[in-house]
Amino acid sequence: MTEAGTGWDLLLTGAEVIDVGGGHVGRFDIAVRAGRVAAIAPSLTGHAVQQLDLSGKLVTPGLVDLHTHVYAGATYWGIDPGPVAWSSGVTTWVDAGSSGAYTFPAFSRLLSGYQIKVPVLLNISAIGLAGRLGEARDLGHCDVDVAVATARAASDRIVGVKVRMDKHTVGTNGLEPLRRAVEVGVACGLPVMVHIGASPPTVEQMLPLLRPGDIITHCASGIAAGPVLVDPAMREAYQHGVLFDIGHGAGGFAFDVLEAQLRAGLAPHTVSTDLHCRCLHGPVFDLPTTMAKMLAAGMSLRQVIAATTVEPARALGLAAGTLAVGASADLAVFTVLEGRFELADVHGNRRTSAMRLRNEATYVAGRLLAAAAPEPPPPWVALTSAQRAAFSERQRAIRRLMTEPLVDPDGLAEQFPRHGG
Repeated sequence: MTEAGTGWDLLLTGAEVIDVGGGHVGRFDIAVRAGRVAAIAPSLTGHAVQQLDLSGKLVTPGLVDLHTHVYAGATYWGIDPGPVAWSSGVTTWVDAGSSGAYTFPAFSRLLSGYQIKVPVLLNISAIGLAGRLGEARDLGHCDVDVAVATARAASDRIVGVKVRMDKHTVGTNGLEPLRRAVEVGVACGLPVMVHIGASPPTVEQMLPLLRPGDIITHCASGIAAGPVLVDPAMREAYQHGVLFDIGHGAGGFAFDVLEAQLRAGLAPHTVSTDLHCRCLHGPVFDLPTTMAKMLAAGMSLRQVIAATTVEPARALGLAAGTLAVGASADLAVFTVLEGRFELADVHGNRRTSAMRLRNEATYVAGRLLAAAAPEPPPPWVALTSAQRAAFSERQRAIRRLMTEPLVDPDGLAEQFPRHGG
């Protein structure tokens, strides 16, 4: 089909497209006008301010990372998403509990300066993740009425509730923080994301409290799984409609647990990074690297792209994850690399993927994200000597690149001609 158009801002032609949510899988052209997808068809003709031939490239909807921490400068875990977004294809960064009722207003002001989109899961603890651990040890912080009021007042930004449920976070409070998070979810009509980890409480104790549509993050955690990689209670929760999210992070993903779940028919609904300052430089790095790990474990490329676009968008009711006409023109352009790529989980176990995606361009509402240099890790993050050396070399390489003139004299033109004399 050929469709003529006029006044397009951007026309991308010749790409292979995987847009599971919009039903576009194959070779398509994509036209953008006023920040939205104006047309998508196998062949488009017409005038565009900018036209790019993407033959040989893969285009997906902008990736949706369901679990990140981007409250930079005010929390233990937070990072600035800018230096990662432009080179990863992630256009929607769901912040998973960095802020609570006490700290959300300041976080919301910070988010207004971000180029990417950041829906928020409000922490049931009003202090959020200012510290490394323990935000729910004092139940006075887990004030249901305050959380409900905050979520209702910011319903355009707050799309769910987050609670960390492990012995380091809840102390002697057992299941009570989760009960309160679910109470807020019920009152506001929002899903609850539950972080699982070291018990008590056990995952088996938590699951009966969850509703269909609630989310277990770190679903393939070796720490939470223990010796039984596929717990019968996890299987029952999955069948009941509880959503499984990877939430890789620094301690939440083990290859053997995921592989056992895949064999049992419990594929994760969503694939997320839990990207924060302690995993940004490894073992996570970014969402495309996490996606490669899913491929290494046996998921298909189409499955993985669905789990990083339309499925997280559906889980939280977000207007994202699709290239349907009228949708925001959030797009990711990739080169598909083939070879043997060795990857590690959080415990150092390794698998090899035959494919990985290298981001070539990231667009938010039709606007190409500009390059941004990475910031050094904060002083409380312990890096290996290899990580520190690699980061330093990358910084030096950026400096070398930026201190060289952009072009030589042959690449210049006289801007103001000299007359007379």
